[in-house]
Amino acid sequence: MIQAREFMLDTSFTINRELSWLKFNDRVLQLANDKAVPLLERLKFVSIFVSNLDEFFMIRVGSLYDLSIIDEAHIDGKSGMTVKEQLREIFKALPPLYKKKDASFNDLERQLLKLGIARVDLKDFDDEDKKFIDSYFERVIFPVLSPQVIDTHHPFPHIENKSLNIAVILKSKDVGKFGIIPVPKILDRIVFLKNGLARYILVEDIILKYAEKIFEMYSVVEKSIISVTRNADINPDDETYDFEEDFRHHMKKILKKRSRLSAVRLEVTYGCSRALTNYLSSKLDIDKTQVFHSASPLEMSYVYALEEQLPAAVKRAVTYTPYVPPYLTDLKQNESTIKQAMVKDMLLSYPYESMEPFLQLVKEAAADSAVIAIKITLYRLDKKSRLAQYLIDAAENNKDITVIMELRARFDEQNNIEWAERLEEAGCKVIYGFKGYKVHSKVCLITRHDKNKLQYITQIGTGNYNEKTAKLYADFSLITANEVIGNDANTFFKNMLISNLEGRYNQLLIAPTWLKSTLLSLIDDEIDKAKKGLPCGIIMKMNSLTDRNTLDKLSEASCAGVKVSLIIRGICCIIPGIPGKTDNITVTSIIGRFLEHARVYCFGSGIGLKMFIASADLMTRNTERRIEVACPVLDKNIRNALLNILQIQLSDNVKAWKLGPDGNYTMETDNGDQLNCQEYFMKEALITAAHEAPPTSHFAGNPLTWLKNLIKRIAPNKEK
Repeated sequence: MIQAREFMLDTSFTINRELSWLKFNDRVLQLANDKAVPLLERLKFVSIFVSNLDEFFMIRVGSLYDLSIIDEAHIDGKSGMTVKEQLREIFKALPPLYKKKDASFNDLERQLLKLGIARVDLKDFDDEDKKFIDSYFERVIFPVLSPQVIDTHHPFPHIENKSLNIAVILKSKDVGKFGIIPVPKILDRIVFLKNGLARYILVEDIILKYAEKIFEMYSVVEKSIISVTRNADINPDDETYDFEEDFRHHMKKILKKRSRLSAVRLEVTYGCSRALTNYLSSKLDIDKTQVFHSASPLEMSYVYALEEQLPAAVKRAVTYTPYVPPYLTDLKQNESTIKQAMVKDMLLSYPYESMEPFLQLVKEAAADSAVIAIKITLYRLDKKSRLAQYLIDAAENNKDITVIMELRARFDEQNNIEWAERLEEAGCKVIYGFKGYKVHSKVCLITRHDKNKLQYITQIGTGNYNEKTAKLYADFSLITANEVIGNDANTFFKNMLISNLEGRYNQLLIAPTWLKSTLLSLIDDEIDKAKKGLPCGIIMKMNSLTDRNTLDKLSEASCAGVKVSLIIRGICCIIPGIPGKTDNITVTSIIGRFLEHARVYCFGSGIGLKMFIASADLMTRNTERRIEVACPVLDKNIRNALLNILQIQLSDNVKAWKLGPDGNYTMETDNGDQLNCQEYFMKEALITAAHEAPPTSHFAGNPLTWLKNLIKRIAPNKEK
């Protein structure tokens, strides 16, 4: 019955989420070809593309394979495709992306070579290079290798997820055999040569070169670098385990299991023979469509190490100009952050403004005699988190500290386990998420008891409490002493501690119970306004849009005449501009220096504008299977500031892609002032912090005047 209902859904204005994601990663790869981006940063975007694709296979492709086993007849509600049809389309779309990636990589290496940054082929070694690498192999590499010949006494080994290996075809006395050399993780990935600016070789290339020496009793017929990607989509809630068992201990076992799950992809270096790929495919139990040939390194995180090797002058030429986010202008650094937060709401805009005011707030709270409790949800933390240390300090100062730590934050599980242990040891009360639901919300509540009265300071954000990513991800952090929001936050934490999803709130929208239904109701309000001829409109900014109910409701709004502006960085399952379905919808995707991560939902205009910041994307998993929080923005000035930001992003004509009715993204530019919104926000923050207009080569005339004029031009409907 469910499958029949899904099949009858209107797919004329929607697109499959996996194919939409591949289009997103293609947009990431385009930055590698953007001549306005410094050369090494362009190489980093190739690395990001590769890393994104790794996660896509581990999670999304892995999930589809699991689904094909459980429910082969399942129909995708956005495309009408079966699971096998989705996998077929994914594998069809990937080879052209691999070719584009290889072409970008090779072009960038040629350009970097002109600057003395060179990945050297062993055949190009001079005598000094060869002597150095010979010695390095004998001293450092050879002693830690564990090569294996595969025969009746030596079965095919388990190849760890995303590990690098050298696969070889051997011959001895006319008998063919296969061999494997795992590249040890203990080895440095990149080996710098002595002569030159930044001449280097990758460790897997060295091992590949010396395969004949490693298998010296055999003749090496063929050799290739390979990597296996395995399904990593483990959902602990689907696992059977003893409920008396410590959940943290259970997660440790889950992480060990992840590396052994079934293979979903085999990558081989370009030129690997059919005989070798057929052999490996049979041993890994994968189809030939799951084998991908690459002319560039199979793992590219090494590119970040190149930057450390470069002299300052060269580094400046090939990397972004360093950006140091200023302290929020409205705050006085020499005065108590707590006292200032009690007076007025404040909004931090990362990475353009520093995370420091929030960190300072928690640090002050840890020592403030009036603070009796701090409660916080933690999803991803920096490995050297100052925030976590301040929570430990607060616990040691006899504050009541409650931490809801989500141990299932994918690929950050181990880091979260280690911090959970440290927090517990310091006396914090640590709760491990919520059974059946990931806690993805970003809420911090500071409770003070001053002059016989309880006071709340609530922080709600769109991004994680991670000092490192706060410099890379574009997010918002709202700090308010609003009593109603504080009471709601206090109720939220109480409900989390007693596993109550049905709590009632006055201002906060909580998923999975109230967030989605409220947002759909707000869209209905705009539909009603449109039908009555009243001013209406919707602006939504998020990472991904996949929820079927939301897609249908937005189409209904478009048909009613509501102008819907969507700013969606990644997956977008709605196609704009379809006659009679999505005529009034536009979709903008901004891909730039920083990762757009904020979620903002706006309904109406002028004094009737309703605005929320949230931790949740409008994906079914977020709205129905996670604990998420959306908070209304009540302060008029902050609403105006956020509306300005959204309007500026919608006006970007440098880094913004527009989704067309054909399902493809194009970059649209005009002949007016070029506007890179991320560059704009950096300049605006620095200018505002300095209270003056510094000289710049990017804009003619006074930059401050340019900014003010631009805001006037593109930000109508501000509240009076």
